[in-house]
Amino acid sequence: MFHNAECTGPFQTSRTLILASASPRRRELLAAAGVKFSVEPSRAQEPPAEKGQEPLGYASENARIKALEVASRFLDAAVIGADTIVVLEDKILGKPSSPEHAVEMLSSLCGREHTVITACCIAGINSGTRMFHAQTRVWLAAQDSAIIEAYVAGGEPLDKAGSYAVQGCGAFMVSRLEGSYTNVVGFPMEMVIPVLLEEGVISVRK
Repeated sequence: MFHNAECTGPFQTSRTLILASASPRRRELLAAAGVKFSVEPSRAQEPPAEKGQEPLGYASENARIKALEVASRFLDAAVIGADTIVVLEDKILGKPSSPEHAVEMLSSLCGREHTVITACCIAGINSGTRMFHAQTRVWLAAQDSAIIEAYVAGGEPLDKAGSYAVQGCGAFMVSRLEGSYTNVVGFPMEMVIPVLLEEGVISVRK
């Protein structure tokens, strides 16, 4: 979706890079920059958010355990893991557990502001591990309950944090955002690329 087949991207990979995520959105964003990598989803189990848990700390720990689990199996590779959450009034919203849960989640978000946080961890680099994150404020327009139910019935929300996809059918709900768009998609590329450059994982294409 994001990749222009006529553009090879300005970057090349300097060493083995593994994306510790099965997310097709993260894969498309990284590939669109011209970065060569392999995909190895983490086997680590994400713990459920505890009541009152600090959102950034929760997302950061999830990103860290994903990256470290894959790095433990591929010792010569740089591994990047990420975790995206939606936060509404300090309540962490992950992926819905059912269509009914997705409807409930979207009903609580529509007509209000929320925050999307993506935490990233790069492991297997000279500095050990590198953590960073992005936050974006998002406003979803108010929606009739029938529209929300029809959107959920289409299936898109069921594997998305917050139960919507800003880059997909769910774009019609997003009335405004402040901050990184790619962060809301699930991978803040304006931060990912500079960190990969700084750590020598990628370089500018000659």
